[in-house]
Amino acid sequence: MPREQTEIAVIGAGVVGLTIALELVEAGHEVVVVDPGQPGMGASYGNAGTIAGYATSPVGTPDVLRSLPSLLFSRTSPLAIRHRALPSLTPWLLRFLWQSMPVAAERNARAIAALLADSGERWDELALRVAGAGILQRRGCLYLYETPKAFVAAWTEMEKRQALGVEVELVGPDRLAELEPGLPAGLGGAAYFTGATFLDDPGQMMGLIAEAALGNAGHLQAQAERLTRGAAGVVIEGPGLHLHARKVVIAAGAHSGALARQAGDRIPLDTERGYHVEWDMKEPLLSRPTCPTSRGFYFCPMAGRLRVAGTVELGGLSLPPSPHRVRKLIEGARAFFPELGEPDRDWMGFRPSLPDSLPVIGPSQGGADVIHAFGHGHLGVTMAPITARIVGDLVANRKPPIDIAPLRAGRF
Repeated sequence: MPREQTEIAVIGAGVVGLTIALELVEAGHEVVVVDPGQPGMGASYGNAGTIAGYATSPVGTPDVLRSLPSLLFSRTSPLAIRHRALPSLTPWLLRFLWQSMPVAAERNARAIAALLADSGERWDELALRVAGAGILQRRGCLYLYETPKAFVAAWTEMEKRQALGVEVELVGPDRLAELEPGLPAGLGGAAYFTGATFLDDPGQMMGLIAEAALGNAGHLQAQAERLTRGAAGVVIEGPGLHLHARKVVIAAGAHSGALARQAGDRIPLDTERGYHVEWDMKEPLLSRPTCPTSRGFYFCPMAGRLRVAGTVELGGLSLPPSPHRVRKLIEGARAFFPELGEPDRDWMGFRPSLPDSLPVIGPSQGGADVIHAFGHGHLGVTMAPITARIVGDLVANRKPPIDIAPLRAGRF
């Protein structure tokens, strides 16, 4: 087995790990990226493609708490649980209940807003660095309300987001029809996030980031299974892998929990299992991402296809996909576009989820030779540039641009 060494090892080649690697190599560091899969795939490829700077609300809120029994135990609700996973999920769920209380939820929303504050501008800059500016589309995003009652009820939530710096315009049925004439008539209205951008080809953007990062970094296609601290750094081992690094960044998404424990941090990481279906088409049915809020998914117009992505199923990494959730996405899409036939493809992805909807970004409690950068939930793409900046600052012993105390590993 070859024994390799590097200054910094980044474990994980999703959008977060690759963007961190790019930040570090551009700062002059020697970097090796370790991942068993193809760089930029997984949840980084299969997502809604939105740069969701408006998504300041945590998953756990008082409203969700009130509806939790019906949400979790309905097979078709936007937030559901695999019953077979309930015993292992119980500790996570208890923390989630606590984080859904009013004071905690408000605190979490402020911390999320700080991470999202400049996400659009940071993505503009990242896209320029990797020659991907043409993939970023600047047409905003819609939260769709199917009835007038739901539209009026949304005003309070949008006022909270505006107070956190989110640009949002509430539009009635007539204005909604102007924005998206392909939608059916009779809808209640929408929240129009005017400043939002989206990727019309997430896979292509991931490829460009991977090319830019790995062009100046090493890449080991291997599974990191063990971390061992030593006087001169950290040894990373796995099948066919033995790498010595002075510093390690754990950015392996939903697979980060075991590595974090070996570094001395017990992080209550679990998995949001997200479902996706796609229809190939020459002309998109919509011009911007559109989320029917009561159904918990996004319509995502992308290059040559319409992607429908979303819902949250808590069920860990090992259970097989739930076919009925794919069917529910198809039924939901056809409620708006009855002409849709059978989808061309579908799949399930793993989003790394923490009970407070905040990632863990910062040094391990065992020492700064291990830095955590995982747990972004459904906002990994959006938060990748700010996460990379924070990690770069920590490596350089600079003060990060935001307060990272709410993101510390020891907060649980």
